[in-house]
Amino acid sequence: MAATKTYLTGIQTSGMPHLGNYIGAIRPALEAAREHDSMYFLADYHSLNSVRDPAKLRHDVRSVAATWLACGLDPERTVLYRQSSVPEVFELATVLGAVTAKGLMNRAHAYKAARDRNAEAGVEDLDAGVNMGLFNYPVLMAADILVMEADIVPVGRDQRQHIEYTADIAGSFNHLYGAGYAFPVPEGAFPEGESSLLPGIDGRKMSKSYDNHIPLFLPENRLKKLVRRIPTDSTPVEDPKDPDTSAVFQLLEHFADADRTAAVRKRLEAGGMGWGELKNELFDVLNGIFGPMRERYDALMEPDSELDAILEDGAERARARARATMAKVRSAIGIA
Repeated sequence: MAATKTYLTGIQTSGMPHLGNYIGAIRPALEAAREHDSMYFLADYHSLNSVRDPAKLRHDVRSVAATWLACGLDPERTVLYRQSSVPEVFELATVLGAVTAKGLMNRAHAYKAARDRNAEAGVEDLDAGVNMGLFNYPVLMAADILVMEADIVPVGRDQRQHIEYTADIAGSFNHLYGAGYAFPVPEGAFPEGESSLLPGIDGRKMSKSYDNHIPLFLPENRLKKLVRRIPTDSTPVEDPKDPDTSAVFQLLEHFADADRTAAVRKRLEAGGMGWGELKNELFDVLNGIFGPMRERYDALMEPDSELDAILEDGAERARARARATMAKVRSAIGIA
């Protein structure tokens, strides 16, 4: 019988996820969690590179955790924990920093992008605005993964370099200390297709950076308003329409069942269905899916909810695993 593999997913704590996050990350991750030994961590220390408001950071961590639980994450089956609750992560980051070449960090995408922005803006100091949190980000991410001895790490294709760096860093450690302990080298799992590229309310790819996203648990009236803002053309109601050019229909395809999607497509192509009616269809589908989740989310966000107990339990289970890894690491490097 093959050994069970551990799947580890890091979750950004940058506020309530949106529809694109649900399709591209949350839903696939929940499906994987039903089949594998899975661990999901809230990357709150990573957020320090950009979030300077303590109250916002606290709220965002709770909001993202509540979102995943409301969407169906089973905390009995999947270990859900805050990165900050596992100090062994940061101890391991120190160890890994001692075996990681600076030249490798110089080539990290985020660091190079920051320097390129400064160059384009004519800033003489190309490192202006770059903190050590950003520069050392790949080392801390490697520690997140390796401390849990993860085998598979699902990430977007734009994050492939993070997995490659983790494998390189693990290889450096194993080369030096492998006689005492060797990290399992993780593999990346990359999503197929372009399902995460949902259109936003302005027609561009849905993204928080564009401020065109639809958060998952908006109240009904706000959800309806955002759906109504999605751009459409001036084709009259009675005229045929091409569903595949409509951002509204593209969203509907990802959330409605096959029969409903086919029926709407037929009506649009035949004529007689206006864009306003299509937007009403999309709102009904979204509200039907996320309405019950919204109730669960709101309950979890209450001050005395079970959310904190769930995260504390997850932290204890995660720390047990991390302590076991660090005991082997300390022995291998000569710090017992």
